[in-house]
Amino acid sequence: MPQLEEDFYNFNPWWEEEFDFRFFERPKYSALLQKEIRTKQIIFITGLRRVGKTTLMKSVIKSLLKKIPPKKILYLSLDALSFEKYSIAELVREFRKLHSIKRSEKIYLFFDEAAYRENIHLELKNLYDAENAKIFVTSSSASILRDKKALLTGRSKTFEILPLDFTEYLLFNRIETKRKENYLLEKYFEDYMKIGGMPEFVLTKDITYLNDLIEAIIYKDIAYYYGVKDLTSLKDFFRLLMERVGKQASLNKMAKVIGISPETAKRYFEYFASVYLIYPVERCGKLNERLRAPKKVYCCDVGIRNYATGFRDKGAIFENLFYLKIKDENPCYFYKNGNEIDFYTNGKLIEIKFNREINEKQRALFEKIEAQEKIIIGDIYDFLNY
Repeated sequence: MPQLEEDFYNFNPWWEEEFDFRFFERPKYSALLQKEIRTKQIIFITGLRRVGKTTLMKSVIKSLLKKIPPKKILYLSLDALSFEKYSIAELVREFRKLHSIKRSEKIYLFFDEAAYRENIHLELKNLYDAENAKIFVTSSSASILRDKKALLTGRSKTFEILPLDFTEYLLFNRIETKRKENYLLEKYFEDYMKIGGMPEFVLTKDITYLNDLIEAIIYKDIAYYYGVKDLTSLKDFFRLLMERVGKQASLNKMAKVIGISPETAKRYFEYFASVYLIYPVERCGKLNERLRAPKKVYCCDVGIRNYATGFRDKGAIFENLFYLKIKDENPCYFYKNGNEIDFYTNGKLIEIKFNREINEKQRALFEKIEAQEKIIIGDIYDFLNY
């Protein structure tokens, strides 16, 4: 298969020469992923399109190249047209054949954008069971995690990659701060609130990049994958979602504004969540209240939100950034008699007030709710010290 061999070499330049990995490291993720090299489990690397999953995968490859022969590492982008007609097992077989690698010899497999292969869970299970291999897989869709037949239960582990946090934002911009210049830290944080944390946009500041990214998410990751024909309503729903960042999102009201059914609005909401663009947060309370009450909405990246809505309502942007900081703690929010407390998680009640005071009615609710610890995040120093 000459063409397949050529494509293999194209995707794996380290087979023929010392490869120059030119990218910014993200130590908080790369360190975690490199620890997984020694385990047997399949590692899923998920997150929004262009958030840096491929770069992190190649960071693991860079680390591996210091320890093992380059020709025992295979990297493939599974959405490439040339690989569509082959099963993953066939691709791996050709890889072993190409480099004369015995079945007993361990190989390292890196598969990019695997979610759109029809039988991906079965293919990966068979590979896991049959091969002496360590497998890393990326996906921009949470569909990769919907393993209906539980084929990969106990065989996989997932890492979700988020846009750059503020520390990483400073690193990417080569900014070092000094305590005597805290006023500059405030300025840089304001810039971060405006730009967000999509790695390439942070480096280039090219606004067309965000436009292209949003178009790719809407057209490729949602409309094409889920078969949505009404692109106008889908794009209108995206803009409404961005307007609702940090607020409760009533799907019935949103449906009425756009002129679609509540069922369609529910599907659209789930689509945008499935590609990691938004995160819904439930209301605290009993199960029926959590399920029936409107969910608050946060965006994966405030730069995308700002592109859609304009840079306004800094309080909502600040709250969104704080949510991303505590996302893995699975927070919920309180709402009673028109008053809201932003987050409750792990015994901590947290209200976000960006350079503002908590009002009297909110204060009363804040004091009434039982919690081990009560915290008000009022400025960037509270944010950074949390």
